[in-house]
Amino acid sequence: MNDDRVERWTFARRPFLLFGLLIFCSLIAAAQTCLSGNDLDATTRSALENTAKRYLEMAARGDTAALQQSAIPSVAADFSEIETAVKDNQSAFAGAQATPRSSFLLEVDANAPSHLEFLCGVFGRNGQTSNSSEFVLNNLPQGKYGLVILDVKGAKDSRTLTLILQQMGADWKLAGFYARSAQLNGHDGTWFAQKAREFKSKGQLHNAWLYYREAIELSSPVDFMSTLATDNLYSEAQSVQPSDLPGGGNTVDLSVAGKTYKLTTIFPLAVGNDLDVVVKYQAADVSNSALTFQENANVMKGLLAKFPELRDAFAGIVVRAVEASGRDYGSMLPMDKIK
Repeated sequence: MNDDRVERWTFARRPFLLFGLLIFCSLIAAAQTCLSGNDLDATTRSALENTAKRYLEMAARGDTAALQQSAIPSVAADFSEIETAVKDNQSAFAGAQATPRSSFLLEVDANAPSHLEFLCGVFGRNGQTSNSSEFVLNNLPQGKYGLVILDVKGAKDSRTLTLILQQMGADWKLAGFYARSAQLNGHDGTWFAQKAREFKSKGQLHNAWLYYREAIELSSPVDFMSTLATDNLYSEAQSVQPSDLPGGGNTVDLSVAGKTYKLTTIFPLAVGNDLDVVVKYQAADVSNSALTFQENANVMKGLLAKFPELRDAFAGIVVRAVEASGRDYGSMLPMDKIK
């Protein structure tokens, strides 16, 4: 999990109303389609799942060369991110048992827009159902794509591997590789959602909001997928979203010792078996690391002074000072070291 995922995280997803859904479907039906469940024929499903398992086996062996050779040309030409993901997850994949959770066939024709929303399965009058999924993908060229989600259970943890495959001739080539932990320190998304509700009941809305975000992270195999479960979590999170924390592109001022820091983002981040909270703020210059470290420490102290409840929910705080250029400097301290 990388710490820029907050840039992709949004409350924009809302259930479709039936009327809007029907209009939307009629507009996109000719340009993009999705088959899943019983609508996906057994031969295609088998081909997708067998290919996904074969690519998982390559990842478990650390055979990035074979994976790169099996990728579509545009992915093979810039393979560094997948190579890093394979290395990061190889030990977890080695010897693990993989079970296909679901498979999808996505088709894109020449008239499809650059921004694609695939509605898969059965939607109801209020939007998503237990048998539906939505995928939001951009800039897919014309063609057929398979999307396979594997539940990978190892001796120590559980992860999901989501693979995007593109049909090229008779083969399904690798077009996307997304590995994600399904648990943090033995706890899954359901556990974090329950903890969020407990924080809400105690009036700790900042903790509740951040824990809902972690629940969504652990419940979503990929950021571009939503289900009934994640839509419900988004709705619950939105109901407790604090106005005094940055979010949705809005900044928040934090005053500490006569100085004001402009906070830009805040989100939970798994670090090993711990859950930390990450805060970013605007900085004019981070070249002086000693000075910036002290500024980061001031932000940590100010954050806990304003929101002492964070001590109950997180193991530490990560603060990143970010220049307008994007260059940043980060510091991390455990909660018991922030005085």
